[in-house]
Amino acid sequence: MDFIKMHGIGNDYVYVNDLDERITNPEAVSLFVSDRHFGIGSDGLILIRPSNRADFMMRMYNADGSQGAMCGNGIRCFSKFVYDEGLTIKETLTVETKSGIKTIELKKVDDEVTGARVAMEKPILKTKDIPMVWAEEECINQSLQVDGKIYQITAVSMGNPHVVVFVKNTKEIEIEKIGPSFEHHEVFPKQVNTEFIRIIDNKTIEMRVWERGSGETLACGTGACAAVVAAYLNGHTGRKVTVKLLGGDLSIEWDEKTGVIYMSGSATTVYKGTIDLKGVEV
Repeated sequence: MDFIKMHGIGNDYVYVNDLDERITNPEAVSLFVSDRHFGIGSDGLILIRPSNRADFMMRMYNADGSQGAMCGNGIRCFSKFVYDEGLTIKETLTVETKSGIKTIELKKVDDEVTGARVAMEKPILKTKDIPMVWAEEECINQSLQVDGKIYQITAVSMGNPHVVVFVKNTKEIEIEKIGPSFEHHEVFPKQVNTEFIRIIDNKTIEMRVWERGSGETLACGTGACAAVVAAYLNGHTGRKVTVKLLGGDLSIEWDEKTGVIYMSGSATTVYKGTIDLKGVEV
């Protein structure tokens, strides 16, 4: 199987041109290629597929084989892939995802695609739509007990569920211990991505993320969007914020008039290769 490994500020995926839809068991393929010892090593698998609603369809799978709805870092690299590989000449394109159709504007330097600006979801705040088992219609700065400790949380969906926790120091968070407890908490029936954020100033936040199905990753685009929504709703920042993640920075802007969130960041090709899937049911 031919592939390209790419990353958006450290959030890395294996990308495969599957326009002929040969891969019928992407869950197994994702498990195999994501393994950092016996496979390629990645946060998951992203397939380029045909769409009758947009220019292309993106299907993403986490490192544990589960299917994800959307990945902000992944879709920037997806767009670079289709342009670099000559699958399109468009510099503004549409991509169908499990959470709707996204519009992506490529960013180029000396005719090389270096990143993209993505029109993301309008944030969803109704708890039933996140989804979240919660008595109130919204969950903004409310208390949740996790592993015997009370956390103040804000819940947001960006087409996938997120819970944002404000902390004084992101480096002191024992994320390997607390991340799974949030992910599998009973109030989140479809599990949840968890963002631990520190406010630096009204235009800058720092973030670590525990992604459902993948564990801690160096970056999460939808998580950065959710974090900015939570920071704004809790009165900590404005609508245009730089989010500092372990892998680098993302620029997030929540448009006041349209309600659309725009995410800008880099997209990087690591290498191309071919891997033998012998023994893997594709």
